[in-house]
Amino acid sequence: MGMRRKGREIALKVLYSLEYSESQENEKMQYFKEKLEELFPADEYENKEVIRDFSVSLLQIVIENADQIDAKIANHTANWSFDNLAKLDRAILRIATAELLFTETAPAIIINEAIEIAKKYCTEKSGKFINGILDAISKEIGKEK
Repeated sequence: MGMRRKGREIALKVLYSLEYSESQENEKMQYFKEKLEELFPADEYENKEVIRDFSVSLLQIVIENADQIDAKIANHTANWSFDNLAKLDRAILRIATAELLFTETAPAIIINEAIEIAKKYCTEKSGKFINGILDAISKEIGKEK
């Protein structure tokens, strides 16, 4: 597994755990830094700092731009209430949308990574659902595959 994939998965775990946290907005950054420490026991990962830095970067983008990211996703979930999306699907969509909006990573890579992570952690249907939403967001913001 690549370093960025591992970073995305760690960001997903932290973001998902925030769904169940009572943390206020200003406490979320501290909370996720503490969670990152839990996810990096000892020297389990090669290139630990690179993975951690990428995870932190993704989470900062998501937390600092949550309203914009959530609005973008909600615009493309016409048949679903944003709040009723599965928490893991929503977390994956937030991370991938953050990357689409605020990084230079190619949309095809972002979408593919989101689909692969969804296949690993979510239901079989999640991959197609996430693909459809991310593809629409990518086209809307002018970042073609």
